[in-house]
Amino acid sequence: MDGVGGVIVETEAYDVDDPASHSFGGPRARNLPMFGPAGRAYVYRIYGLHWCLNVVCDAARPGSAVLIRALEPTLGLDRMRERRPAVPDRHLARGPGRLCQALGVTGVFNGADACASPFSWSPPATPASVVTGTRIGIRRGAETPWRFGLRGSPWLSRPFP
Repeated sequence: MDGVGGVIVETEAYDVDDPASHSFGGPRARNLPMFGPAGRAYVYRIYGLHWCLNVVCDAARPGSAVLIRALEPTLGLDRMRERRPAVPDRHLARGPGRLCQALGVTGVFNGADACASPFSWSPPATPASVVTGTRIGIRRGAETPWRFGLRGSPWLSRPFP
């Protein structure tokens, strides 16, 4: 993730009791990072094509993680454009697969310490206005309102209703 990044504008939460979560049903080879220490990356492929980045988030509830769904690119735009050529900037990191492609996130980061380099996180300069809604692209647990987004952001993967 060589000098690329931006403002996280959309996330989704998952936990071990959630039928939409990869951790539902307990630890398995694929989801082991979700049962490790909080602050680890859980990176997996969807549809055999796209990487998705999650951060394990609750030491008290193993199997909990937050999917990073969308990002407003602010750092390393030229590198992101190289990774996602012929795409308008608005679509560089809009959606979890596009986000990982733009940032250069692959399975090599699965289980990595998300609190150490090459990852870097910082709080917003001002409090954010957040909107909530149901998660995207799932069948089980779809009614759970664990999708969070920056209100009014044009960088969301999809608008909130």
